[in-house]
Amino acid sequence: MVFRWIISTGAALLFVACSGVSDKTDTRAAQCDVSILVLGVAQDGGKPQIANPDDPAWVDPSLQRQATSLALIDRRNDKTQRWLFEATPYIKEQLQRLDVTAPTDRKIGIDGIFLTHAHIGHYVGLMMLGHESAGAQNIITYAMPRMADFLNENGPWNQLVKYHNILLAIMSEGETETLTENLSVTPFLVPHRQEFSEVAGYQIQGPEKSVLFIPDIDSWEDWDKEGVRIEDKIAKVDIAYLDATFFANGEIPGRDMSGFPHPFVSHSMERFANLPPDEKAKIRFIHMNHTNPLHDPDSKERKAVLKAGFNIAEEGEELCL
Repeated sequence: MVFRWIISTGAALLFVACSGVSDKTDTRAAQCDVSILVLGVAQDGGKPQIANPDDPAWVDPSLQRQATSLALIDRRNDKTQRWLFEATPYIKEQLQRLDVTAPTDRKIGIDGIFLTHAHIGHYVGLMMLGHESAGAQNIITYAMPRMADFLNENGPWNQLVKYHNILLAIMSEGETETLTENLSVTPFLVPHRQEFSEVAGYQIQGPEKSVLFIPDIDSWEDWDKEGVRIEDKIAKVDIAYLDATFFANGEIPGRDMSGFPHPFVSHSMERFANLPPDEKAKIRFIHMNHTNPLHDPDSKERKAVLKAGFNIAEEGEELCL
């Protein structure tokens, strides 16, 4: 595969070659060599969200959730290697969680960050890599072309490029990025709001298992129109983290949510109802808005999802690949 490096703002471009777990089980992997660690499961603003003073999560830390992010961990070499999927507003806390689970003696110790798009919960954590905070050096930041252009052409993000805090690696749709032996990531485009960038999803291929990561999409039917069926994507992987931003219309009082650019979980469950049990078990709903009843461990909606054979992503769960 080939990607382009953006070395600094205004610089020339250099081309170089370059199972489902049930809600009742222990979701921590037994220190497997290669794994996925869930760092956050909430929509961009986390839970509780700003200007929602009545959310019980303000007074009960056990109900708090961070913006959606995954970590990919490879412990097979002398130095543990780690990659992030998304740079969220909670990047400090999420790196601390990663340090506890997969420690490294390297400062920051991130071998790359894969971004999906330019909505706040998915990239603004990059600011913590700058000289005001971590003072990182050359953190490889994988992005699709418009996303890379957005970072390279707009402040304050282009300062991160200029000061070499991050090194932008521009990906191409369908072109696989090999990270280490038998470990790779392939981006694909997803129909979702594209105000500042295109939107990507990822297929992560480990030595034995693979993961689908689609935290944001307008609708499964929009993808159908492009000739892509989500069921076919699920069939090719072992674990599928899928957009669960809202559970159903009426979740936000006083608003008609029928035009919201996300598939309701209730609709996804209907669409996937006829999948075989082992296919349903692959699905782990993620990226839940603070209003989503799936956050509530005792909600009837959560119980219905699990009873139907699907799963719900949990912060801290680690699955072997």
